[in-house]
Amino acid sequence: MKDKLLREQKTIQTMIKLYCKSTHNAENIPCEECSLLINYALKRLDCCKFGARKPVCAKCKIHCYKPEMRQSIRNVMRTIGPKLILTHPVMTLFHLIDSLRF
Repeated sequence: MKDKLLREQKTIQTMIKLYCKSTHNAENIPCEECSLLINYALKRLDCCKFGARKPVCAKCKIHCYKPEMRQSIRNVMRTIGPKLILTHPVMTLFHLIDSLRF
């Protein structure tokens, strides 16, 4: 189950970096704004009370993200989700499986 959390951490980092690259055209990937979002998301994953048995955030009954950060991560997922299928198909498959479990 610990693998699930590590996989989710890697997925969120990958998604935010892809978002940064395609949206912000920053010289350094990730840019400062996206670095803050990555750090925030990883901290939220580490503090999740469900631990390895956590549902995907979209299906969670507890919204631990601040509203502005929640909106930012939604923008990332809405923008990069479809592209992730092509660039990281295995990662996308695991995320879909996790979302169907809960």
